[in-house]
Amino acid sequence: QLHLSVSEKNELTRSLEMVQNELQEKESEIEREISDYKDRLLQAEKKHQDALTEANQKNEVEIEACHKKISSLEHFISSQKLEIEHLKSNKEQLNNSLKEANQALEELLKTKVR
Repeated sequence: QLHLSVSEKNELTRSLEMVQNELQEKESEIEREISDYKDRLLQAEKKHQDALTEANQKNEVEIEACHKKISSLEHFISSQKLEIEHLKSNKEQLNNSLKEANQALEELLKTKVR
């Protein structure tokens, strides 16, 4: 009986050791997988951050170009408004000169008719 019990104990001890070894191997495998996933996550985060930085830089360049274009257009509009005012002034002067010329012509015609 004692011999049978010792034999069973030894068998159970071997089984326990095998199970413990399997658990250790499984734990090591899981830890390797976790480490691999962490590495992949870090790579993905870096790639995402790099893409975000590149997009922000591109947007800043486009915004600066838009600001320059807006400034240029504002300057153009301002110069066009000045030109319009100048043309209006010239038109008014020409209209006044035309009125004076027409009045002088009427006076000449009246004088000629007499």
